[in-house]
Amino acid sequence: MTTIKLHNSKTRKKEVFIPIDPDNVQMYVCGPTVYDRAHLGNARPVVVFDVLFRLLRHVYGDAHVTYARNFTDVDDKINARAAESGREIGEITAETTQWFLDDMGALGALEPTHMPRATQYIPQMVAMIEDLIARGHAYAAEGHVLFAVDSWREGYGQLSGRSVDDMIAGARVEVAPYKKNPMDFVLWKPSDAAQPGWDSPWGRGRPGWHIECSAMSHDLLGESFDIHGGGNDLMFPHHENEIAQSCCANPEGEFARYWLHNEMLQVEGKKMSKSLGNFFTVRDLLGKGVPGEVVRFVFLQTHYRKPMDWTEKKAAEAEATLRKWRALTAGIEPAATAAAAVVDALADDLNTAGAIAEMHKLERMIARQGSAINEPVDLHHGLLSVFLASANLLGLLTDEMGDWAAAPSVDLSAHEARLFAARQTAMETKDFAEVDRLKSAYTEAGLEVRMSKTGVELVPGTGFDAAKLEGLE
Repeated sequence: MTTIKLHNSKTRKKEVFIPIDPDNVQMYVCGPTVYDRAHLGNARPVVVFDVLFRLLRHVYGDAHVTYARNFTDVDDKINARAAESGREIGEITAETTQWFLDDMGALGALEPTHMPRATQYIPQMVAMIEDLIARGHAYAAEGHVLFAVDSWREGYGQLSGRSVDDMIAGARVEVAPYKKNPMDFVLWKPSDAAQPGWDSPWGRGRPGWHIECSAMSHDLLGESFDIHGGGNDLMFPHHENEIAQSCCANPEGEFARYWLHNEMLQVEGKKMSKSLGNFFTVRDLLGKGVPGEVVRFVFLQTHYRKPMDWTEKKAAEAEATLRKWRALTAGIEPAATAAAAVVDALADDLNTAGAIAEMHKLERMIARQGSAINEPVDLHHGLLSVFLASANLLGLLTDEMGDWAAAPSVDLSAHEARLFAARQTAMETKDFAEVDRLKSAYTEAGLEVRMSKTGVELVPGTGFDAAKLEGLE
């Protein structure tokens, strides 16, 4: 059996992965707070842990891996969005949850085994909070319930590697008169009439963010499970607080054995932010005609523990590579297993960049075989099958993601410039006949026409026919 090695954030070293039960390997990953579209940074952990899910299934068998990823559907950001829009909270979370699933599906992410919603687990959260109070690890104060960090001072900070005193000295924490210690964090808070709330022993209220994952993971995976993952921005305080809650509520368990954290994402070498104008959602990219498979490929080219830089150049290169690979494997059935070198790369702390490098080596080997006059045809097809199986293990070249590649790659810049010029002229002459004629012709050719004050964009749709553009130059 393949030996998997993972960098454990808790021990700060790479370790051989030994599951608690090889017949039931379990992984929990923190999911999104569903109040808006997922931005590109939100998608990185989804792709990272989707590849790990695929690797675990490859090694232990599809039926022997359980993957849970939650949705936080009770949160002050959601409340604020409801207040701004005048819409019901449930309507917003249902819509944004489906947006997330659709967008991540477009990136080739498999749906996890379990996708719990926080609002479905309120009784389990209340029960865990009651248990923490009974064990002396939490206290009620002014309608709130808080975790008492001092009650587990010897364990708190083991993930982030900081002592409680150091955290207090450097932390920016909520100042509240009912806190016994500045580092104590909220497990339950009161709700007013306009906020979502549930009855509890401490009055009508709602859970704090951290207790959600502890209660859901315990209910679905038990007191001990194998892997807990998420972005490194969650390491403190979220994951640190999860450990404290879970270990204090269930001292006989281990909670999670291995902790994996992915690094953050940049855009063109800069931190993604709205102020810099480089902030965009996954749907923004998909809407601009960037295929989800291309987004996935760009992500996989960087190791998950390194910052990833999204650039237009990388996207263009990824599209060209994927088009070539799809043409290479057209009509080929995947082999029963992937290439050993690709599996080994993934098994070495999920080295997707190394796996992609191995794919390029396979491609060159296939090219040499294809040019060899005396090379047996069966051997060539066999290598292509292994190549395809290897790509599939990475979530690439699957049938579900191939529609975009069916449309030929064509330079539409001349057409975009022509339509924009026609529009500029029409704005002066007030005669839009030529603009309407061109728009009609482009639409008939299967192009989506997007016009703005700054330019024109023509986006090929599934029915795009380049031949219908002839004569429009």
